[in-house]
Amino acid sequence: MVRNTSEYEKLSVEETLRALNTSIDGLTESEAKKRLETLGYNEITEKKKNPFIEFLLRYWGPMPWLLELAMVLSFILKHYLEGIIIFVLLTVNAIIGHMHARGSQRAVELLKKKLSVQAKVLRDRRWILKESKELVPGDIISIKLGDIIPADAKIISGELSIDQSALTGESLPVNVKQYGIVYSGSVVRQGEAKCVVVNTGINTYFGKTAELVKIAKPKSHQEEVMMSIVKNMMYLAIVALIIVLIYGLVMNIQEHIVTVLTLAVIFLMGAVPVALPAVLTIVQAVGAMELAKKGALVTKIDSIEDAASIDVLCLDKTGTITQNRLTVIDSIALSGYKKEDVIAIAAMASQEEGMDIIDLAVIENAKSTGIDLGKYKQLSFTPFNPSIKRTEAIVETEGRKFRAIKGAAQIVLSLCREIDQPTLENAKRAIEDFSHKGYRTIAVAKSEGDDFENLKLVGLIPLSDPPRPDSKEMIEEAKKLGVKPMMLTGDNIAIAKEIARQVGIGDRIIRLEDIKSKSEDEQVKIVGEIDGFAEIYPEDKYKIVKLLQSRGHMVGMTGDGVNDAPALKQAEMGIAVYNAADVAKASASVVLTESGIGVIIDVIKTSRQTYQRMLSWVINKVTKVIEFVCLLTIGFLWLHDIVLSLLGMSLLVFANDFVTMTLSTDNVKHTSNPNTWNVKNITTVSLVLGILWVIEGIIVILIGLNYFHFDWEKLRTLVMLNFVFNSQFRVLIVRERKHLWSSMPSKELLTLSFATILVFTLLGLYGLIVPALTFNQILTVLVLSAIFTVSIDFPKYFLFRKFRL
Repeated sequence: MVRNTSEYEKLSVEETLRALNTSIDGLTESEAKKRLETLGYNEITEKKKNPFIEFLLRYWGPMPWLLELAMVLSFILKHYLEGIIIFVLLTVNAIIGHMHARGSQRAVELLKKKLSVQAKVLRDRRWILKESKELVPGDIISIKLGDIIPADAKIISGELSIDQSALTGESLPVNVKQYGIVYSGSVVRQGEAKCVVVNTGINTYFGKTAELVKIAKPKSHQEEVMMSIVKNMMYLAIVALIIVLIYGLVMNIQEHIVTVLTLAVIFLMGAVPVALPAVLTIVQAVGAMELAKKGALVTKIDSIEDAASIDVLCLDKTGTITQNRLTVIDSIALSGYKKEDVIAIAAMASQEEGMDIIDLAVIENAKSTGIDLGKYKQLSFTPFNPSIKRTEAIVETEGRKFRAIKGAAQIVLSLCREIDQPTLENAKRAIEDFSHKGYRTIAVAKSEGDDFENLKLVGLIPLSDPPRPDSKEMIEEAKKLGVKPMMLTGDNIAIAKEIARQVGIGDRIIRLEDIKSKSEDEQVKIVGEIDGFAEIYPEDKYKIVKLLQSRGHMVGMTGDGVNDAPALKQAEMGIAVYNAADVAKASASVVLTESGIGVIIDVIKTSRQTYQRMLSWVINKVTKVIEFVCLLTIGFLWLHDIVLSLLGMSLLVFANDFVTMTLSTDNVKHTSNPNTWNVKNITTVSLVLGILWVIEGIIVILIGLNYFHFDWEKLRTLVMLNFVFNSQFRVLIVRERKHLWSSMPSKELLTLSFATILVFTLLGLYGLIVPALTFNQILTVLVLSAIFTVSIDFPKYFLFRKFRL
């Protein structure tokens, strides 16, 4: 039976070896092979999918079915050109969708690569190198400075300083003594140890994170909204068809079946948003290109639109809000020394070559503050060892030698023989104050006279992982945009509170453990009131994101490490910061390509602009569907025939759906609050506006019949031109939430709208494909459409305000 890694922490080495049926001498090759067959490789497995079958499935679903039905009906009616056009559009949409789906397994693949390291393992009583994927529980391994720990293991002998920030989010190295547990994916910073492997593959702490990445998947809000809109349009078309069918049967209209089938194709071509996938992709691609220029690479394009609705932004502390590097905060001089002396002596008890993060922080501070280290010469150096918790050096200056020490405050204090009570009390008070602020404090001492053992306390140095320079500004801006920032970190609560206070998040930070015993409703209430969580694990971040989503929140999540990957993938917008781990980048939907996180605000603003462009397209589309379905139905009930030809409908698909793609580059402003799709409000507003255009359409038919005395085919041309002109003018009023003159459309939109009007005017004037009309007849419907559209702008403004669109 496989035990959880944490359970082995409570067991002694002897109990652990018995539980794993192994010994201090390790396993034999034959026993390891048996376990490998039973437990599997020490790697993350995934199920491969057939890309060809995945592509074919793009033709299966509600929207493809509707388009395929329209295609079949077109062939039945012998309108082959229209049928071929529909098939081409369906195939283009399938290709676009397939291309964007192929990257979904990258996170798991990168996790597998992360585990592909060499391990020194004891087999048949001999130390040999093996690929880490061949390790099994019960193996004895040796790990040292610089190694990536290949599996969860218990230390048998030795001590280690472990950097596990990529797993737990803790910014400071963790010292693990004999009998302690070390986790797969951590990096050894100091020390050497012999360990027994307790878990491998998906049973490791690292592996469980990989499993969360595999199952994490946010609900597609965009897909849900678009399907709701399509359903509403189809309901309208079905009702209209039923009315036409019943009326035709009652009136016994000749060729009624052909008429109904033709109307069905027209309604399907008009009601099903044929260009929707392409429009979505273009609108989002434009937003992605804008963000790329600002230092944000969008890896999952549909997250652009989802980001507009984000109302909670979960921020990982280490490496996201903070810089993920230790920095000297201050120096406290004691025993009559100066601040400069504290840093100088600490720097002489450090060495850059060992890449110890505390040594590097002290040396960097000495250089940045201009302290002259040239007068000192380091004669010998003893690097940090977890067993003594300090570094030492013999230093020469002006012909004299002294011993310099820096290390854990309590250890260094105990080494100082003669320390007066006031100095000791001041030191302890300062250490306690720094502890409350979440700082790690080291002490500095030097020998006095010729006796290297006669140590005197020089001072204290508090260390911290400081916030990024732009973190506070970004968090303030997020609040102005109606987004609540929340900190999620594996660091201790004191550090979390201090950093959260510094950057303006707030200090209402709690442990998830504190509320686990409460009911889900109580947990949700508490989560809504606090500013973040500390001392949490990767699965906790994932659970918190899921909990927020279950209550209707749209969640953004930032992070940089392996521990953030599941939550990054689950969130509607996962943002991997600059220098994030590969797996975090693969799991995220946005990757920052430059240091700093201020660009997150650009992501939110750009996504809201993208939403506004898409909203304009949807309102235009739904209004148009209501207009032509209602007008064609009324026309049939009134004139007993279809007032728009199937060819005319095919031309309209391009004139309306594809020409209005220029909305993707339109000039828009972002809103000051999160945007959410409200299908009910969109449908209500579009219904009112659509009915107003239906009235205008009836007027056009009356003019064509009673004033111009058109035959049936010329009347169809007039109706088609009216639909085209209305569509172009309608875009200009629905794109602006205020009055149409409140902002200037983009040059592309104006140019293409003008070009469309010109092309269809010439089409009607010269009788190309459709029966010809005179210039005055075309001008009449053009002017009527323009005047009517401008007048509709006033009720539109009122409706947009009332229904908050």
